[in-house]
Amino acid sequence: MVFDSFGEFAVPGGSIYVQQDAKFTGASPQWYYEKYWREGAQSRRRARAAKAAVAFVIGFAVALRFDLAGGAVYGLVLAVATAVGDWYYGWRSFRKTAVWRGQRRGEVITGKLLRRSLGKLGYSVLDGRAIRGQASIDHLVIGPAGIWIVDNESWAPDVEIASYNGRLFFGEKYGTKVAKPLVDTAEAFAELLTRETGIPVTIAPMLAVHCGLLPRGGLLMAEGLTLLKPGLAAKVVRAAEGVAYSREQIELLTRTAARELQKAA
Repeated sequence: MVFDSFGEFAVPGGSIYVQQDAKFTGASPQWYYEKYWREGAQSRRRARAAKAAVAFVIGFAVALRFDLAGGAVYGLVLAVATAVGDWYYGWRSFRKTAVWRGQRRGEVITGKLLRRSLGKLGYSVLDGRAIRGQASIDHLVIGPAGIWIVDNESWAPDVEIASYNGRLFFGEKYGTKVAKPLVDTAEAFAELLTRETGIPVTIAPMLAVHCGLLPRGGLLMAEGLTLLKPGLAAKVVRAAEGVAYSREQIELLTRTAARELQKAA
């Protein structure tokens, strides 16, 4: 991974949702990002104070304009709200990079979201599964409307994820090396489950993007892969139309998957 300048990071060649290791230390993009964030704390506080002061003036002026008693109170309330909102926006922006910075695990976040949203709807969620000696994925979701595999990835905060003429891009880099392995893995999982259960199976691959710039709405489809914010994965599953599998088939597919797919280390 190459660091060009502050705020501009090259596209990483692989996943960055694992626990801390050497690439999160020294002169890595993550290290620089945190360094500049800490160094910018004083500037952010000054800017927040200036915004609060402007908000106070506006609140006080509005109170005077409409002959409201306690103009200073209105100004103070607006100033405090502005300062809190500005702090929250900055905190949330930094927290969104936690997986990319190695501070949180993407598969843990997505797994909890999937189980919380789908568990009561008849869906099974198997975490960390792999075809023996072959590909692995973070989550296998089996339920009434179909089967999905969900993997997790994270890119630098300013990497734009987009689709042009059906091609997937991460910044200026082609995204085929990311999409094709997941599409191939979905096909391999589907072939295995079909062979072992006798139930025709198709699996849709999804990639939960924990950091990076997705299009407005947080969802993108390209090269056979759906890329989306982690919180949207369960929504996409719930929005699937029709009933593909009965309760008995879901149980059979889940048992077979648990038996045939080894638990990833």
